[in-house]
Amino acid sequence: MNKLYGDVVLIAGASSGMGKAIAEALSQEGYKVYGTSRKVKTESNDEVAVCTDTGGFIKMIQLDVCSDESAKAAVDFLKEKEGRIDILVNCAGFALAGAVEDTTHEEAFREFNTNFFGAHRMCRYTAPIMRENGKGLIINISSTAGLISVPFQSFYSASKYALEAMTEGLRMELKPYGIKVSMIEPGDTKTGFTNSRVCAEASRDSVYKATFDKSIARMVKDEQSGPPPVGIVQAVKRIINSSNPPVRQVVGPVNKVLAFLKWILPDRLVEYIVSKLYA
Repeated sequence: MNKLYGDVVLIAGASSGMGKAIAEALSQEGYKVYGTSRKVKTESNDEVAVCTDTGGFIKMIQLDVCSDESAKAAVDFLKEKEGRIDILVNCAGFALAGAVEDTTHEEAFREFNTNFFGAHRMCRYTAPIMRENGKGLIINISSTAGLISVPFQSFYSASKYALEAMTEGLRMELKPYGIKVSMIEPGDTKTGFTNSRVCAEASRDSVYKATFDKSIARMVKDEQSGPPPVGIVQAVKRIINSSNPPVRQVVGPVNKVLAFLKWILPDRLVEYIVSKLYA
């Protein structure tokens, strides 16, 4: 594979799911992949490499994207070790489920602190290194929920809408410095994401409970019957191989249709369709 941007990759959130699949695929292509996880506990901040025939590897380093200090420490560690960061992939995230009325400020902030501010921290600390090198690539993993809001996952959708807006602005800001920015919008995918969903505390005794339970059951069913993250890995590879990557890349034919309908159908009709599916 021709490495347009370089071979040092930092993946925020690579211990499972999409991030892990991306890390494994890129290491097999000869990339030096540094994955991150909050659960890594090593004094050296560096675990044993998993080597491949291509010379690529995966090394896990400790990172909590919700902490400024942790984000900066991880980026500083990688700069000291490799001298640069060529590609950043922001995968860290989780889904908060619950009616808006049932969701506390603290619960909503936790969602945003991971999905949005976490990505912001990583972009903020990585961009200067890429700017010094005169090139780089940032890929933010968004969601089709960042295009179409889903009931009882309003704050998850909101965090992804915010990530979409930040990515679009960041792309224009960094372009003069040779840094490309793109995002991927997956739909329902079979990963550990489903089991890590967090429900607002008040959802257990909510006035919305019957509809909430039905909506979440539909989400779980769609996710568990969805494809593995192969399409997301392929999208990452396409972006990495492109000298002019797109603003966004929707993954999956069904999701591409939904994204298209979002722009051509009246808002009330989109709302009706989503309500029929989830509410």
